[in-house]
Amino acid sequence: MRGLHQVNVAVNTMDAFGRRVAQGLGAGFLVLALAGFGAAARAETVITSHGISTFGDLALPADFTHLPYVNPDAPKGGEISEWAPGSFDSFNPYAIAGNAGALSSIFYESILSGTLDDISAAYCLLCETMEYPEDRSWVIFNLRKDVTFSDGSPFTAEDVLFSHNLFLEKGIPEYRSVAGGKFQSVEILDPHRIKFTFTPGTPFRDMPAQAGGTIVFSKAHYEANNRDLEKSSLEPFLGTGAYVLESFKPGQQIIYKRDEDYWGEDHPLNVGQNNFDRIRIEYFGDDNAAMEGFKAGVYTFRNESLPRRWANDYEFPAVKAGDIVKDVIPSGNIAGGQSFIFNLRRAQFQDPRVREAIGLMFNFEWSNKSLFYGLFTRVNSIWENSDMAASGVPTPAEVALLQPLVDEGLLPASILTDEVAMAPVSSEDRALDRRNLRTASALLDEAGWTVGDDGMRRNDKGQMLRFAMVHSRADLLPVTNAYVENLRALGVDASFDIIDDAQLQERASPPNFDFDALPTVVVNGGPEGLVGLEQAWSSVTKDNSSRNRMGYADPAVDKLLKLTDAASSREELDAVIRAMDRVLRSQMIWVPRYYKKDNWVAYYNMYEHPETLPPYALGELSIWWYNAEKADALKAKGALK
Repeated sequence: MRGLHQVNVAVNTMDAFGRRVAQGLGAGFLVLALAGFGAAARAETVITSHGISTFGDLALPADFTHLPYVNPDAPKGGEISEWAPGSFDSFNPYAIAGNAGALSSIFYESILSGTLDDISAAYCLLCETMEYPEDRSWVIFNLRKDVTFSDGSPFTAEDVLFSHNLFLEKGIPEYRSVAGGKFQSVEILDPHRIKFTFTPGTPFRDMPAQAGGTIVFSKAHYEANNRDLEKSSLEPFLGTGAYVLESFKPGQQIIYKRDEDYWGEDHPLNVGQNNFDRIRIEYFGDDNAAMEGFKAGVYTFRNESLPRRWANDYEFPAVKAGDIVKDVIPSGNIAGGQSFIFNLRRAQFQDPRVREAIGLMFNFEWSNKSLFYGLFTRVNSIWENSDMAASGVPTPAEVALLQPLVDEGLLPASILTDEVAMAPVSSEDRALDRRNLRTASALLDEAGWTVGDDGMRRNDKGQMLRFAMVHSRADLLPVTNAYVENLRALGVDASFDIIDDAQLQERASPPNFDFDALPTVVVNGGPEGLVGLEQAWSSVTKDNSSRNRMGYADPAVDKLLKLTDAASSREELDAVIRAMDRVLRSQMIWVPRYYKKDNWVAYYNMYEHPETLPPYALGELSIWWYNAEKADALKAKGALK
């Protein structure tokens, strides 16, 4: 294996191992494979590496000097500023309470760090090396001795153990539900060496990376200041990251500054990154005000999300003069699963015929032509724009995975032969597609929701069929209002209400879940996001997860989730996720919307980026840089304050 150093260790007697444990020394990199009590221990291969990959070899060798997509000579300096909607009242992004400020996780690092061009790899950041057996049933991190927190205090294994336990005790409920039983023990071997042992029976493939992905706080600072991970606070925890908080105006502005004493400045993972001296976030009440702020130079970088604005509003003088760059940059990300999700806890959405009928009334084609200038692409899959999206009829590999679930009665036999469910197609010439209206009407009639004299549908108990959507984004009004009108033509008591961020947070989060439907994004992920998948789709998170807001629970998907953990190759994993995608889409649990395939960016002409950007992120805050000469020229001509 490229970049891996393998060590074979033989332990001769069980007594020697027993003495090590009794003395509290831990096993270190020694692993015993015992055939039985009193049997001689077999030698086991232990891998010492600078990182770990879900499948196959690491792309970067142990002696890499910088990431392939950065400019290692990028200058440091200057400021980049962006906007955020609404307001904030906390710098704690790990609590349900409060509305965390944009980028409020910027202060923290984890033992391992991923890259923007390989979603399946993680490399040592706070560690020098990691050790693990071939079955990955445990991992030892050999921590760097030069790491310090941003106040200069030392980082040790105590901080790792403390942070790990803190998240298991006070982290968000869905994380505790999924991760809690996977760790058998965590032990400090010496001040810069820590071992995670995973619970037998747990699929071990991703566990070393999961252990290494834990955010690390300073134990001493947390305890001395009586902090609480579950509470919102305008004081960040103490971390090891490249940026610290410079200043903020509650609900209005946040400024982060680059830590001049950052321990990791020359780390190969950081060379060519963290290039801005300051990152400033300006808050605006709505997108119109934010756009005017951009034109006035209140902030300097904008990633546009509205097609109407992208098509019409970027022809102002600064763009024409070249003072602002307007650019389209391709994105290789899995499409965000933008959708209207049902609250499956609601009685009216228990019947899949009702969900299918409601989905038929969303007219993407008309919306894209009339409202979005043809710039959006339809979402069909939860893993849209990736190899993990199901298509056509099941492949033989998918059938092999789905057949046992059919045999157990957990899935209908049709899942083995049917084409995967696709988003309904509507006429682009009129908002209300009459053919889909007739199909939806028949479905609701069949499900027992009949039309009364007032044109509204009720069940045999006289209850009206409601579909009340809520959100805080006013820019959704044009498309949601058209959707509401279509639903009301079907006889559904549909509505869309704009509420403030605080209300949305309260109503859309556990334990309240006070909504019929939400315009939101469903969680997806690949090799780098399988823990997130469990938090979103596992039955144990049905009523406690901010990722599983719809309250989804299904034993067939629970079993497929376990298979994602057990997959031994990327091909196997893709097959499992395609099978899961197929099942989820067949159940009509969402109304898929749309996504933009590219990044639409506009920025003042003083920023530069590597010629080839990584596929999985735009990276403007990390790998772009500030050109001081260009900035001075803009200021000299009055184009920038």
